[in-house]
Amino acid sequence: MGKRTARPIRGVPLIDTDVIIRLLTGDDLEKQARARDLFKRIEAGEATVFAPITTIADCVYVLSSPSLYKLPRPEVVGLLLSILRLRGFRLQDRRVVLKALDLYAATTLDFGDAYIVASMQRLGSRKVYSFDRDFDRIKEIQRLEP
Repeated sequence: MGKRTARPIRGVPLIDTDVIIRLLTGDDLEKQARARDLFKRIEAGEATVFAPITTIADCVYVLSSPSLYKLPRPEVVGLLLSILRLRGFRLQDRRVVLKALDLYAATTLDFGDAYIVASMQRLGSRKVYSFDRDFDRIKEIQRLEP
């Protein structure tokens, strides 16, 4: 596998949520075919794209949303991991995003909160200021209210 980066590479195209969603859901067959062609090139190392964290967060939201695709958490994570591991797929803050996806699949945290917990672990922080009591379920974290 190619080297992964935490920052966009100058000139590398970014990828939007809708391309990933079309690929994974097949809700528009023509767009899915075009997305599949792009991802075949990405997998082969013939194309490179960069995904900011917001793209992944949006994918998680759309795929798991009860009003949209209603996919279970483990399925959402499995689908996304199959893409995130591709040779030409660059991802902002890769390690933290992958850990956040693990937490998202294993807990009831939403992806944003899972990302905060993963970031805290990466930074060696044990405290978070939040009114959100969901953090109280994570043993190694102390939630502080401002």
